[in-house]
Amino acid sequence: MSDVSEVAGDQLRSFVERIERLEEEKKTIADDIKDVYAEAKGNGFDTKVLRKVISLRKQDQNERQEQEAILDLYLQALGMAPDFPQS
Repeated sequence: MSDVSEVAGDQLRSFVERIERLEEEKKTIADDIKDVYAEAKGNGFDTKVLRKVISLRKQDQNERQEQEAILDLYLQALGMAPDFPQS
């Protein structure tokens, strides 16, 4: 029985150590991304809009168009629709 718990313990330790390494890499990457946003802001770019652009680029074109159509519908319902046509 000792062998089974020893093997399970070794496997568990391996998983924990891998996750810890990946979490550290994730933190490093998050810090790098934060630095790039700070650099963009320092060069006069609006980081809120930049984040939105990044978000939109991740979406499928059809999904994005569907969300934009729903947004337009909601804005119209609230009397907040823009005065110019959207493409």
